[in-house]
Amino acid sequence: MKLRSTETFWPLKHAMEISYPSIDSDLETEILIIGAGITGALIAYKLINEGKKVIMVDRRDICNGSTAASTALLQYEIDVSLHELVKMRGLECAVDSYRNGKKAIFDLRTIIDTIKSDCQFEFKKSIYFCSLKKDLPFLRAEFKCRKESGFDVSWLEKWDLEKLGLNALAAIESKTAAVMDPYKLAQDLIRYCEKKGMQIFDRTNITSTHNQKEKLIAHAENRHTITADHIVYCSGYESTETITEKIVDLKSTYVIASENLPDLPKSFKKAVFWDTSSPYLYFRGTQDNRIIMGGGDEEFKDSKKRDKLLPKKEQFLLKKFQRKFPNIDFKIDYSWAGTFGETKDGLPYFGKPNPNKNEHYVLGFGGNGITFSVIGMNSILCSIEGKKHKDLDYYRFHR
Repeated sequence: MKLRSTETFWPLKHAMEISYPSIDSDLETEILIIGAGITGALIAYKLINEGKKVIMVDRRDICNGSTAASTALLQYEIDVSLHELVKMRGLECAVDSYRNGKKAIFDLRTIIDTIKSDCQFEFKKSIYFCSLKKDLPFLRAEFKCRKESGFDVSWLEKWDLEKLGLNALAAIESKTAAVMDPYKLAQDLIRYCEKKGMQIFDRTNITSTHNQKEKLIAHAENRHTITADHIVYCSGYESTETITEKIVDLKSTYVIASENLPDLPKSFKKAVFWDTSSPYLYFRGTQDNRIIMGGGDEEFKDSKKRDKLLPKKEQFLLKKFQRKFPNIDFKIDYSWAGTFGETKDGLPYFGKPNPNKNEHYVLGFGGNGITFSVIGMNSILCSIEGKKHKDLDYYRFHR
């Protein structure tokens, strides 16, 4: 599956700083990670630090799937609002999931500091706004639910938003959000794990696996094999190729990045923005004074049809931006399309689809893939060791 189109911003910025070989012999390891994006990198970091022997493979260049197309808004809010999630999954699961997301942002910062990654991580506020009167009751219900659940949120009126340069009716301001360069962090994590002994192979496509005497044999396209005790799939939306259960609806999404702005507005230095529209729009600044905006989601049919819509979506997003932030002169410098997915409850999937097979998945679907991947780190060892963990129940398959 082609996960993105055109040259996205992050790889161009870093211009392929490092590359890895493809597999050229049969190998054996304790754990095989399939997928070398931000999710695979985080899971590798956890396992390597636990002393595990790990091999990582990816069918394309390292970090050049969905990670390269990510806009990397880090929020504890998920695609399903808290008050709706309570109805879907119950109060405990819903509130814990939001709290897990909040903790994940701070956990991520600790990891970044530990490996000394220059991935431009910055804490921000999150502004969740509505532009239509019909959405105000929804936003008020969400505010009430978050307040009652102990989240630090404030209510902003129209005049508060005008001070931020935003044309909208009202908003919920959350104190905990962040932005970063996901491509740089993933590369730095993988390099860290390599120094700790992990073997990495790119352009190595695993076409099939089978069990043999309590081991898993992974077959690469070039006929070499990797024998492992466990396989961890961090393959994101491509997991639809290996999982029979229908767990995700694939979507096409579109992103534009502005030219460098001589004076990035203070509001974009302090906050990220997203709205109550369905599908929602989202906005963030970068350290080099650009603004990135995404949205315009469509049902995914195939990559050619997705990419054909890009010129039309550029103009759609630009017009939306001009309505929301009329005082900012947004000139498009980059644009790209990507594929992502939505689950029925907005939550990730962790663990083993088949309890009798040592194949584990960490699938952070939706707009919170990075924070979900950090959460997935906390339960991956329990999944491998066959132990119970609350997250393996919350985010189980066949739920």
